[in-house]
Amino acid sequence: MTTIHDHVEAVRTPEETSPHGLGWAVAGLCAGVASLVTIVASSLADGVYDESVAGDAPGIVEKMGDQIPQILVMHTAAVISAVLLLVFAPGLRRYVAARVPAGSLLPDIAGGGLMLVAAAQLMGSALTTEFVFGLADPDKMVPESAVFFGHWIGTVPWLWVGAGVAALALGRAGRRYGVVPAWLAWTSLVLGTLTTLLGVSPLQYLGGMFGPLWLTLAALGLLRQTRTRS
Repeated sequence: MTTIHDHVEAVRTPEETSPHGLGWAVAGLCAGVASLVTIVASSLADGVYDESVAGDAPGIVEKMGDQIPQILVMHTAAVISAVLLLVFAPGLRRYVAARVPAGSLLPDIAGGGLMLVAAAQLMGSALTTEFVFGLADPDKMVPESAVFFGHWIGTVPWLWVGAGVAALALGRAGRRYGVVPAWLAWTSLVLGTLTTLLGVSPLQYLGGMFGPLWLTLAALGLLRQTRTRS
């Protein structure tokens, strides 16, 4: 009797079945940890959301000036995450493509979703240089522009809807083709659904609470599975 596994084996190319290293999965795990640090640091750089200075632009600037270390940590972690995702995303695509029928869209969706996250992480760090030095010398800073920066770093790094779509693709590949263990397939489907639904809703930034968690768990699971098979 022909099984799904036999069919998948039949459609693999020599390039797809050749052994690969673990670097891409390690990069994904490090990207996940960096993204968690990004979210925590962004949450701590909350001067613009402090109710004690609500509506007071100079007061917000003063609060943010005390949070420069958190802003710098957020910036650095976000860029590290973005760069490492450039390694993990194509690695994940290749991993899935080697285990599903040729022509499936699942590998491209998984990799493409994470590339969206990488772009959001990079953009989340884009204004740091422009404003962080100004916060250190607030007399030279237009308060309202600094308030805008506070909202920027409190929202853009939280745009993780791409990870939700990637998680759904990996979960689907896991359930239908056995690409990943059952625990990771179900974890991907649950966290992917939460991240995607939040991402397309007006509460889109809440997706940043689940996307980095999924990335970390997925990379850890893939690292363990790849190491076992190597």
